[in-house]
Amino acid sequence: MTPAVLYEDNHCLVVDKPAGLLSQGDVTGDPSLVTWAADYLKARYEKPGNVYVGLVHRLDRPTSGVVLLARTSKAAGRLAEQFRSGGIQKVYLAVVEGGPPSAEGTWDDVLEKDRRTNRVRVVERPAGGSGEKDAEVAYRVLERSRGRSTIELRPITGRSHQLRVQLAARGLPIVGDRKYGASSVLEAVDGGRRIALHARSLTFIHPTRGVAITVEAPLPADWPAAAGR
Repeated sequence: MTPAVLYEDNHCLVVDKPAGLLSQGDVTGDPSLVTWAADYLKARYEKPGNVYVGLVHRLDRPTSGVVLLARTSKAAGRLAEQFRSGGIQKVYLAVVEGGPPSAEGTWDDVLEKDRRTNRVRVVERPAGGSGEKDAEVAYRVLERSRGRSTIELRPITGRSHQLRVQLAARGLPIVGDRKYGASSVLEAVDGGRRIALHARSLTFIHPTRGVAITVEAPLPADWPAAAGR
C-alpha cells in the first residue's frame, strides 16, 4: 500500500492514498499516511531530523484518493481554514447498491456520531432549523447497470463518514461498505477490504501563491465497474 505523489512543492504535498491505509496512526499501530509522508520527505530531501507533516483533512481507511498534506505550519493553518470555511472543492466517485430515483440533486441531513462505536447516523432535524452537524452533498448519477449505480458526489460540508451515511440512509450503501449496510464485499489490491468510494479530485487555493490548484487521482486497479466485479 504505497501512496503515489500527485503534486509537491515547498508548502504542499498531495498524494493518492490507497484503500486500507490509515490517514493518521491509531491504537492499532498500523502504518499511516502521515508516517509514510514523513519518511518520504526525509529520504527525498536527506533531512537528518524530523520533518513537518500537517494532516489538514483525512480519508476513511477503506477509501482511496486525493489527500492534501501541509509541509509547513503556516501552510497547515491556511489550508485548515479553507476546509473549515468550505473553500475546498472535492469530487468523489462511488459505486452503490441500487440507485437514486433522480439523476441529480442535493441531499441535506443532520448527522449524529456515536463515538463509542464510531458509527454515524442520520437523525431528525431539531426544531429551530439547521445546526453545526448539517451535512450537504450534491450528486449526479453517471451510470446505472445491473442493480448498481456510479455516482459523482460533491460534498458541500465535510462530516465524519458523511457520504457513506447519506447514501446508506437512502438505501444506497456503497459497494463493500458492510459497516453501513452493503450486502457486497469488495477486495482491495493488497487482499484486504475496501469500499467503492474514491476521492477523485480536490481543488484548493495555494497557501502562499494564492492560485487555485486542482489535483486528480486516477481510479485504482481495485475499483469495481457499476456492472459488478
